[in-house]
Amino acid sequence: MLDYRFPTALQMVLSVAMAEQLGERSTSAILAYGLEANPSFIRKLMVPLTRDGIIVSTLGRNGSIHLGRPPEKITLRDIYLSVTEDKKLWASRPDVPARCVVSANACWYFKSISEEAEQASLAVLARHTVASALDEVKKADTSGCDPLPELIAQYKKAQ
Repeated sequence: MLDYRFPTALQMVLSVAMAEQLGERSTSAILAYGLEANPSFIRKLMVPLTRDGIIVSTLGRNGSIHLGRPPEKITLRDIYLSVTEDKKLWASRPDVPARCVVSANACWYFKSISEEAEQASLAVLARHTVASALDEVKKADTSGCDPLPELIAQYKKAQ
């Protein structure tokens, strides 16, 4: 089963950062619309992101979501670890009976290789911040899309 927590959380945080740059507000409804995601999934991801100070949300009719610290101080590693918590990159098979050299040693070997791969992945994510990621996304954009979802215009009309 594919795990979409990290890419969704990354898109959420980048969307909040973009909204802040443009002086617009973010809400879970706006994020859900922009990500084409279930609003309950967005709210579920907000829990660890809020707990870890990556985002801050205010309640009420004019409530909104903001970055919890400057975008230069939030790494993609922070976001990944926040939403995946203790889940490993790859799950190893449970220990199997030692029936040959391979079955006797495959489990510990796989665990060591997967740990090495995970540490390398975390090192890559640690080199990128929300600020640098948003800059890269904006520079590479050829979509012609507005910077924020059209749902914001609907919110502005309602106020």
